Amino acid sequence: MTTVAVVAHAKKTFGGGLGELRDVLEERGFPNPLWYEVAKSRLIPEAARRALDDGADLVLVWGGDGSVQRAIDTLVDTDVVLGILPAGTANLLATNLGVPKDVRGAVEVALDGDRRDLDTVRLNGEHFAVMAGAGLDALMLRDADAGLKDRIGRAAYLWTGAKNLDAEPVKAVVKVDKLPVYKGKITCLLLGNVDQVFGGISVFEGSRPDDGMVEVGIVTARSRAQWVRTVGRVIAGRAERSPFVMTTRGSRVRVTFDRPIAYELDGGHRGEVEKLKIDVQPASITVAVPSETTAGEQKLREASPVEAGEAEVTS
Repeated sequence: MTTVAVVAHAKKTFGGGLGELRDVLEERGFPNPLWYEVAKSRLIPEAARRALDDGADLVLVWGGDGSVQRAIDTLVDTDVVLGILPAGTANLLATNLGVPKDVRGAVEVALDGDRRDLDTVRLNGEHFAVMAGAGLDALMLRDADAGLKDRIGRAAYLWTGAKNLDAEPVKAVVKVDKLPVYKGKITCLLLGNVDQVFGGISVFEGSRPDDGMVEVGIVTARSRAQWVRTVGRVIAGRAERSPFVMTTRGSRVRVTFDRPIAYELDGGHRGEVEKLKIDVQPASITVAVPSETTAGEQKLREASPVEAGEAEVTS
């Protein structure tokens, strides 16, 4: 029988809370799962290691992208399956994979969904599954602290992004698969392992988390007017047409900056660096994703009683 563990960021809210999670798991035959609650995302790795040591086969992570990233960094290259319970602000990995946004649906995917081997990307020794960035992106996330996000949600990112638009550019040298692709001033560097990396916006169109490649976006916009044009192109799905954006992809990326610059992984600010060492780790984490069956059940739950009744009559 599967040994289920719950690793939960206790301050994150989702559906009916952790109480609903316990009820759903008990209904599904798991009344006493391994259970680890933490108060901060930086404590997730320790809880995930304890779950591994205690024999978990399936680890359900309750939290946002930061919590999921820290769990992935611990579970990478193991046989343990990761189930995502999206209790954060953005929940980008869950969104890209189609994980339901209700507790019951997310649990059903974790227990009954397909198992998909995904790439992770190792950046300076730490793994991420969605995105990383340096420059404006990282400054925006650094200043959108937990208190601000709790008060105004995703608007926190817009607020802090606008606040940092005048940040000084940094000189960078970017090499992809050992070939030099850029040398000059930049204001932002983005790395993507999935299609959608900002609130449902397709920044790296066509990117898949199992293609052995990481997407690289180099942004040179400086003035507010240039940023407005750039963001407009990105929202419209035409980032490649912006004169201030260059995109490429590869499995190995090296970046050198002429001074320390802020960087982040999956929404978590990590400090400042002068060098980035990025390597794709193919098929290094197994994640529970919706199957045709679980996706169909989710659609029925989301239908209103009338719609559900009509569907039953006409089927």
